[in-house]
Amino acid sequence: MNLKVGIDLVEIPRIKKAVKNSRFVARVYSKAEQEYFEQKARNKIQSMAANWSAKEAFSKAIGTGIRGFAMNEIEVLRDETGKPYIVLSENIKNKFGNCVVDVSLTHTGDTAGAVVLINKK
Repeated sequence: MNLKVGIDLVEIPRIKKAVKNSRFVARVYSKAEQEYFEQKARNKIQSMAANWSAKEAFSKAIGTGIRGFAMNEIEVLRDETGKPYIVLSENIKNKFGNCVVDVSLTHTGDTAGAVVLINKK
């Protein structure tokens, strides 16, 4: 077992400003994430910020930063109970091998954060 951890915090107003740009949204969020955000009546921007934070935390856990893949290749989705989970693109899986990724998200009025735990097999 090879455990890795990453953590990130982001200021929600920063993401609120950035998501006004459709190119930013397309570059950072997958189609599935964008559909999820469009369905949210409450806390849409907070969720977008938490997803951003999870992607950054993932890049810190693998130790490379965002290199060799795009942010929208890391999908942060929710199951039917609202629990977040991460889906990695085939490109990322090929680069970093078989791993199990767990994520925890949080947000307040001004800050969103994420912790990512990777168990690399």
